[in-house]
Amino acid sequence: MRLRPDIGVAVGLACLLLAGAVPASLAAEPITVERVKAATDAVQSDPLLGGEKTVRTLRWKSDETEPQRKPEPSAPWLIDLIRWMAESARVLMWLLGAAAVGVLLVYLRRWIRLRAEESVGRAFVLPSHVRDLDIRPESLPDDIGLAARALWLRGEQRAALSLLYRGALSRLVHGHAVPIRAASTEGECVHIASRTLPEASSAFFARLVGAWEVAVYGAHTPETASVLALCDEFDQRLPAAAAAPAGTNAA
Repeated sequence: MRLRPDIGVAVGLACLLLAGAVPASLAAEPITVERVKAATDAVQSDPLLGGEKTVRTLRWKSDETEPQRKPEPSAPWLIDLIRWMAESARVLMWLLGAAAVGVLLVYLRRWIRLRAEESVGRAFVLPSHVRDLDIRPESLPDDIGLAARALWLRGEQRAALSLLYRGALSRLVHGHAVPIRAASTEGECVHIASRTLPEASSAFFARLVGAWEVAVYGAHTPETASVLALCDEFDQRLPAAAAAPAGTNAA
């Protein structure tokens, strides 16, 4: 390491001022720049005081060539749980879709069968019961509306509505050739009747079925006036036999 010029001058000056470092003959002489420079050169030429020095220092250097590891997830079980839930949701969606398709196919098959039976008009065995209701004509009174009215006024509301519904199904099947099956539901009966009966008769039957469903499935008693109106209109809207088409001569 080489001393800077200004530092060297200061060092030389310091050396001149040290006691015993300058001869007595020179101490009385004035100090000039030339004298200081000469003293500095003398110090630097001394191998014990001057000269260049090499200073070595140690510094830690990381190995940059080592590949850096990716940080591991803090909660691997949580990632596994999320992945499992995603897979489970996908399987559940497939199962729900398959179930929906199955239900749709069942209803479609049933609808096609009903449509085929109605359109072909093939002969079928007249049912004696629709579900658990006996619709044979011999099991019913001659005047269904009057008998149902008497039951209602006696407080037997369920029996009165059951008689009206049974009588209506019997008239539709045996008197109007409506293709109602033994397993037909209330809604199916209304739908089939609407395609066969005149508008007024179809609307009357829909009202009658609505009162029956309210009492049986809704556990609610219909109004007396509406039920008595059904009893009074029964023979008019649903006669025992369908009216002959206009212009047809009686045999």
